[in-house]
Amino acid sequence: MPFRASAKFTDDWEHFRFEVDAGVATITLDRPERLNALTLDVYADLRDLFTELPHRDDVRAAILTGTGRGFCSGGDVDEIIGALLEQGTNRTMEFTRMTGAVVQRMRECSVPIIAAVNGVAAGAGAVLALAADFRLLAQSAAFEFLFTKVGLAGADMGAAYLLPRLIGLGRATELLMLGHRTDAEEACTIGLANTVVEDARLMDEARALAGRLASGPSAAFSATKLLLTREQDVDLASAIELEAAAQALLMRSEDHAEFHRAFTDKRPPEWTGR
Repeated sequence: MPFRASAKFTDDWEHFRFEVDAGVATITLDRPERLNALTLDVYADLRDLFTELPHRDDVRAAILTGTGRGFCSGGDVDEIIGALLEQGTNRTMEFTRMTGAVVQRMRECSVPIIAAVNGVAAGAGAVLALAADFRLLAQSAAFEFLFTKVGLAGADMGAAYLLPRLIGLGRATELLMLGHRTDAEEACTIGLANTVVEDARLMDEARALAGRLASGPSAAFSATKLLLTREQDVDLASAIELEAAAQALLMRSEDHAEFHRAFTDKRPPEWTGR
């Protein structure tokens, strides 16, 4: 990767499991005894990981999942909520900004992210899945945006920004205000999930999708994700101009030239992501 200075990539993350294989990074939340509840350290490491991923040449797709029967049950009540009640407003604000930074880094990360939701995704865990580009759900999975049930705003970590854009304002209002459990089938029906699979097949399906992304035209995928993210808040004329500039650049890319060679030679293209 060009333009790297003295800082090295982090390959050994202390607060979750991280593996890279064949261009796919797998991030596994690993506190099954607490349904993978998030601690301050897990939040901070996720923020830093999703900042690093776009700079790695060996990662072209990522999977976020959990160990055991839960994807992520949200913030750890004892380690976060209890501790923050003893802190002042400034410290609490630092925390809420950090949690939001995780979602911001996920959305700005040029690497496509797949949430393989293996069980309950509650509170902040639901927002992590929401911030991914694809959501594959096991049949036993469910979402619970339960912030109001603990006396907090349903608008947390960007949920009130992302969820209405995914499922519409009416449905988002219902889920964020009432916080009721949304099972896998309902999530798929309302557009909160891409697909639902048998529990035992979840990681196989996630790896298959990640492999497809990793072996495909990664520059085109990255540009598509960037434009989908940026165009949420611009008018049509600005969106068309952004797409025109991006498309003109990609028309000069090695991958686009390779497509033409492959088309002429009547063979599959060999993508390099350049």
